[in-house]
Amino acid sequence: MDLSKRQTRVKAVLFDLGGTLIYTTEIPQVYRKILGVHGFKRSIEKISRAQQETERDLDIQKLAVLFEEYWIRWNMQILRRLGIKENMRGLAETIAERWWDYSKVELYPDVVETLQQLRSMGLKIGIVTNGLKSDYKEILRKVGLLDSFDVMVGVDTVGKMKPQKEIFLYALSKLEVSPSEAVFVGDQVREDYEGARRAGLRPLLIDRNNLLSGDVESVGSLGEVKNYLT
Repeated sequence: MDLSKRQTRVKAVLFDLGGTLIYTTEIPQVYRKILGVHGFKRSIEKISRAQQETERDLDIQKLAVLFEEYWIRWNMQILRRLGIKENMRGLAETIAERWWDYSKVELYPDVVETLQQLRSMGLKIGIVTNGLKSDYKEILRKVGLLDSFDVMVGVDTVGKMKPQKEIFLYALSKLEVSPSEAVFVGDQVREDYEGARRAGLRPLLIDRNNLLSGDVESVGSLGEVKNYLT
């Protein structure tokens, strides 16, 4: 899009969380750690296969209805596929509750400087994620950004998930910013780019490894986002 044709000044930049601002330990590695603590030894390969099969069976969109219960059921299916049946419900609940105790959470190197630059430009900033409040608050606490955003919206905030437009529009309503005045930065084409576009925001994809193809606007680093705000 030709920037000279944009008539509305950008007032807010919203971000996806995982894969955009932060990266975490891979799921099978976290699982192996937690299971080891509880006396179960399973290989990364077996855990990965159980995860893939579970993700095929469970509709992720049900997270917007079940909230925490979704992840308990998700864990129970993985445990069943791994042959762990003793106190399966209790262990599934423990895994959900203690997940971030076993997962490393780190910021991408360009995050802090980018957020500071956007603040210095007088822009409002926020998070729109397909995570639950308990998860994204713990993640942001661990990386020292819990108080860095004007709005944080997750699945259990509105009972909707990206790419549904309602989750984007709810965040903008809290900021008192119209869709045409906002940019959304994410790493997934369907959930982030297409969802934000349909909600009326200007979408950008972060493509740090230059893997994207097709007709999408992308940036190689978060530091480039400021070039799309004038």
